[in-house]
Amino acid sequence: MPRVVSIYLPTLPTDRIRRDDPDIPPEQPVVVIARSGAKRWVSSADAAAVAAGVRVGMAAAKAQALFSGLMMVDADSVADARALERLSLWALKIYSPVVAVDGTDGIVLDTEGADHLQGGEAMMISGIANRFRPKGLTARVAIADTWGAAHACARTIARETVIVPTGQTARAVERLPIARLRLPEKTVFDLRTLGFRTIGELSATPRAPLALRFGPEIGRRLDEMFGRVSEPIDPVRTPDLIVVSRSFAEPIGAAETIDKYVGRLVVALVEKLQERGLGIRRADLLVEKVDGTRQAIRAGTAKPARDIAWLTKLFRDRTEKIEPGFGIEKLSLAAVMAEPLEETQSVSTLVDDTDRDITPLIDIFGNRGHRVYRYAAVASDVPERSVRRIAAAAADVLESWTLHWPRPTRLLAHPDPIDVIALLPDQPPVSFTWRGKRRRVKRADGPERVFGEWWKRDSESAAVRDYFTLEDEAGERFWVFRSGDGENLATGSQRWFLHGIFA
Repeated sequence: MPRVVSIYLPTLPTDRIRRDDPDIPPEQPVVVIARSGAKRWVSSADAAAVAAGVRVGMAAAKAQALFSGLMMVDADSVADARALERLSLWALKIYSPVVAVDGTDGIVLDTEGADHLQGGEAMMISGIANRFRPKGLTARVAIADTWGAAHACARTIARETVIVPTGQTARAVERLPIARLRLPEKTVFDLRTLGFRTIGELSATPRAPLALRFGPEIGRRLDEMFGRVSEPIDPVRTPDLIVVSRSFAEPIGAAETIDKYVGRLVVALVEKLQERGLGIRRADLLVEKVDGTRQAIRAGTAKPARDIAWLTKLFRDRTEKIEPGFGIEKLSLAAVMAEPLEETQSVSTLVDDTDRDITPLIDIFGNRGHRVYRYAAVASDVPERSVRRIAAAAADVLESWTLHWPRPTRLLAHPDPIDVIALLPDQPPVSFTWRGKRRRVKRADGPERVFGEWWKRDSESAAVRDYFTLEDEAGERFWVFRSGDGENLATGSQRWFLHGIFA
């Protein structure tokens, strides 16, 4: 069953204003003022303005009276719409093949076939929220079985992330206000006049009287929210997006037929890419069914590719997940991400090449949802900063480690505290206790002194670590350090930690 993510951006206009004018002080409250004739009201307020007592919908004059230093900016719906479209195109490249703008304050994504690439639903929506934060944007993210439920939860539940379990839509939305049904304001006002407050109350009411007075809109919105009828998401597309499509007069559904036409679409897409000197990095297969629903399959490559046989295999390995239902009426293949790819001259040889290309293996693991990467050196004396993750197929990094001291095979993500018996300031430990087990030290080497990087943080100006390589009576070797020089508390806490394990 497809799952839908709604990303709500409650302060997008004020966030955009701050990004456009970085000189605005963080403590300066900013509000956006909308107008209709002579009426002026607050349409958006940032966190500083809300803390000062300003609320969305408040009269502009009242807001200005609450806070004398309030910065008031006229609403620019065109600029906000452009910002929202740019964000949806960004999300299209990273998260899902099916992304669309959701009203004037959000984005909606169909995550079917894409959430496993992000490590599952919980990791995906928390990752989305985390990615928006560095961009200076406030986001609330919800995932549910339907667009309507995800939309309502993201805009009502005051949490950064909300996960509605599969099949629990009715329970999640029954107490939400009827305004979250995306009905016209006049309809919502009239329903409140009649005494309706929550979606649960409205859904428990017979349909006939409501349809007689308000038309079919209320019933349709309720059916969409509870998943009784489908609400397809029309994905955003850019004018320069390379897309090839095939429509069918008679719907198709057999796996062999689907594979045949997917292969033909790959050939057509590669021809268009070759004309522009591009190669595929990420491509989406969009399946449109006769019942109006859509299904999408995403495949990516570690580096630009135009190999027809390989690209066809990447998609055919996953077409078994397509559920044709009553039939498929259209297939579309889009190159969501494409990069320059130059033709290379092949060289004939009687001897097997020693330099084997492992890119196909990386592609297979990546499309199964595994994160494939490799480590590269970083010019830093601090051990946990001396490595970084890079793409598995990235170009070789020229930097290397220039250390004379050995480094452990396994470096812990976070140093573990240990209890140590040692003579200060320069003697190695005689014994240490790690994770409840006491170990006697048979051999030791050190200290190796590592200084803090004062140019990154002021707190590291005097900080030092003294590292020791220890071998216990069982022959196991460990890498431990003392925080500080053993004498001056200004250099560290003088506590001991285990940071790595040697093979």
